[in-house]
Amino acid sequence: MAIWKKTIGRVAFINCDPLFHDLDSSWNVLSSPPSWLTEHVLNKDCVIAPIPAAGYALNKDELFLIPDIGICSNGEVGSVLLFGEKEISDMKSVAMPSDSSSSVNLLRWWLRENNILVTEKTMGPHLENMLNNCDGALIIGDRALQASRDHPELVKLDLGKAWQEATNKPMVFGVFVARKDTPLSDLRKAHKALHDQLLKFESDDDFKLSVIEGASKHSSLTQERLQNYFVEVFNRLDEEHVEGLRKYLELVFEVEDIQFAW
Repeated sequence: MAIWKKTIGRVAFINCDPLFHDLDSSWNVLSSPPSWLTEHVLNKDCVIAPIPAAGYALNKDELFLIPDIGICSNGEVGSVLLFGEKEISDMKSVAMPSDSSSSVNLLRWWLRENNILVTEKTMGPHLENMLNNCDGALIIGDRALQASRDHPELVKLDLGKAWQEATNKPMVFGVFVARKDTPLSDLRKAHKALHDQLLKFESDDDFKLSVIEGASKHSSLTQERLQNYFVEVFNRLDEEHVEGLRKYLELVFEVEDIQFAW
């Protein structure tokens, strides 16, 4: 079997840990920033991967969505945050992170909806550097969790909460996808490997604790914070979240048709 068919991409953040913690060693794991994973799938570096929902919108003719699994929230997400010393209405410039696309496009949409005009600067995701250059800084993933712990006074907006308040829908930041020309049998094998992990995380308290302990060691976040975080962000893509995904793609990208592998 080709190596790429036994390789699954993952976001290099702890929001994917429940799916990849102690994953069957027969699978190779390709860890990458979310904005890079779209190209990894298109280039056949991996069979499936979680890419930004924005990445799917821009490549939907070439990609299938994979059911049941994603990177989702229902209200506060805790790790997609706009930081700044000024109130948002007073911001004139916002630094956008180079490792994100769904969150960047969501923030652009939210600012337009609230009639807030800012200039943008794309930068590496380093809070201090971003705020030295701009009034606001969008940070995602583990860095956002750590920055909100260290600088809670700078948190101005949680984009998961902002999206829910604006649309009454949950938010899907990442979707698992595959190339449309990938054999369905290969997709089902990769899907089963991750879905089995998700079921274990949802039903086995010992496994869940093991995931949290591991995430705490490599993130410097407390187990208590991670217990809450894995409620704020989760990997179950249910029908309610599919509807939230549809709403995001419609409002932000004017995409109305989406296609799952099965």
